Amino acid sequence: MEFLALIPARYASTRFPGKPLAEIGGKPMIRHVYERVSAVFADCFVATDDDRIVATVEQFGGRAVMTSGHHRSGTDRCAEALGTVSAMTGKRYDVVVNIQGDEPFIEPVHLRALSALFNDTQAEVGTLVARFGEGEEVLDANTPKVVRDREGYALYFSRSVIPFVREMVAEETVVYYKHIGLYAYRSDVLKRISAMPPGVLERAESLEQLRWLENGLRIKTAEVKGMTIAVDTPEDLGRAENFYRSKL
Repeated sequence: MEFLALIPARYASTRFPGKPLAEIGGKPMIRHVYERVSAVFADCFVATDDDRIVATVEQFGGRAVMTSGHHRSGTDRCAEALGTVSAMTGKRYDVVVNIQGDEPFIEPVHLRALSALFNDTQAEVGTLVARFGEGEEVLDANTPKVVRDREGYALYFSRSVIPFVREMVAEETVVYYKHIGLYAYRSDVLKRISAMPPGVLERAESLEQLRWLENGLRIKTAEVKGMTIAVDTPEDLGRAENFYRSKL
């Protein structure tokens, strides 16, 4: 099975302009992401809309492709980049893995778990979940939750607490899962997704994966331990720098 790893990265972030080029430990964040991803996937490209990001990636020996500046999401950017990279390499990719450019500490074990989901021929999209740890705030609307069926397929994603516990017997417990925003898609499915208009559920919750469920796609999940550390704001960058130094 041929995998293509794509790292969508845009310069004009509203909350943190130039974020992919912000340095952690003396290296631009996009390089941290690229080096971790390319250690797992032979074909790895940054997909961006900015020449400065392309220049930075090529300077450290990585590969990048330019995409439109009008994409609504990283998923849409990946759909365009798939066609560009396929034309460049002459390869037909079975699965596209989407790793955000603000995940400098993405774990290789997470990427492998995501890839392994496609051993199930029924899986059209793959993503990751983790259990809420002790003391973590289940009510936080900024942390999407997910419920799954017995085979690991997502039933629903929400910013609300799901499931809502109305009545249970003493020996029963509910496990709450948070969603880790890494995705992989079969290539033909990614092309279909890019043509889908936003649905009612997506607009209500501001979660793009609900569009896919509304259109009948099967999203398989893998449970992993630990969470990635995303950098969304300048304040997050400071925490990321401290985490990096703690691992030296």
